[in-house]
Amino acid sequence: MYKRLAKSRSASFFLLGIRGVGKSTWVRQILPDAVLIDLLDEVMYHDLLVDIGLFRNLVSKSKRGDWVVVDEIQRIPRLLNEVHRLIEDQGIRFALVGSSARKLKMASTNLLAGRASVVSMFPLVPHELGEDFNLETVLQFGSIPVVWNSANRQETLQSYIDLYLREEVRAEALVRNLGGFMRFLPVAALMHGQEINTSGIARDAAVARSTVEGYLTILEDTLLTFRLNAYTPKLRIRERRGSKLYWVDTGVVRAVKRQFGPIEPGERGSLFEGWVLSILRTHNAIAPVFDDIAYWSPANSQVEVDFVLRRESRILALEAKSTKRYNTKMLKGLRALGTLPTLYKRILVYAGELSFRTEDGIYVWAVGEFLEHMANDNLWD
Repeated sequence: MYKRLAKSRSASFFLLGIRGVGKSTWVRQILPDAVLIDLLDEVMYHDLLVDIGLFRNLVSKSKRGDWVVVDEIQRIPRLLNEVHRLIEDQGIRFALVGSSARKLKMASTNLLAGRASVVSMFPLVPHELGEDFNLETVLQFGSIPVVWNSANRQETLQSYIDLYLREEVRAEALVRNLGGFMRFLPVAALMHGQEINTSGIARDAAVARSTVEGYLTILEDTLLTFRLNAYTPKLRIRERRGSKLYWVDTGVVRAVKRQFGPIEPGERGSLFEGWVLSILRTHNAIAPVFDDIAYWSPANSQVEVDFVLRRESRILALEAKSTKRYNTKMLKGLRALGTLPTLYKRILVYAGELSFRTEDGIYVWAVGEFLEHMANDNLWD
């Protein structure tokens, strides 16, 4: 059992994250005395579908300030109307746990219009894994707790993907053409860390381009992927670059492609890059690391920087390289970005062991150095 970095809240909150990431375990640890309404319990689920008023009876003994946990809230979005009234009228606090924001958004609930904060939970990061952390293992199998703690990680990953298809897609009727979606998934996995080419995906998956847009939204709404936009230094200037696609876990993106063996050279770079992004996003969900994050690649240019972080008026540029041997070519993008207004710091994170600062002020950090700064919340220092 690993201690999670997520912080409890004093008022009602949504807890969102992919399946198997440990949401239910964590919320029950921090709220052991809460009334639990588990919508994965099929009897409970069907009873509430038939009679939504039963929900008030289930929490009838709760007093002002008491906690109620509703697990898998996205299965019955209409419950949020009752939750809203109980928060307003009786002062009951709710922890609303879900693995998808799709049906919540479709129901126009607007996440209770700000009456509940949103807590995001991600796969395990090195600071949570402690001495158990191993970069090669994480890149190969990911770090979703249900997979990480398994005696057979490959088998569990295979089951995990099947579970996603069955429970998140088929059971929730998110797509009409499941065959098309299954063809789309491995193609989308090949796009990990790349600019999204909707036409190319549509061609390779043999589905319409408009269908691909819908499928990409499903992946994002079920929290499996994240779109990273191109950095635009001025609102009136639009770089002619599309969004990049990143999967939330390295093990999941490999499992979707049915790759479970040792990491191949051609996939290492994107896996490492996506993993660094997951570290940044996880820590940002706990304590502010950035206000916005994007990638930088000017139109008609061959240079690129993986991540541009903005906090207030300052900019931090970060490049991730999976190689274990440093060479100055790794700094090409960071040096090209050197004249960017309000640029505060440039960092190269690579899989080697030496950390130093170049003559022109670029920080070169080994993975361990980067992780130490993230754990101590001093990336910007």
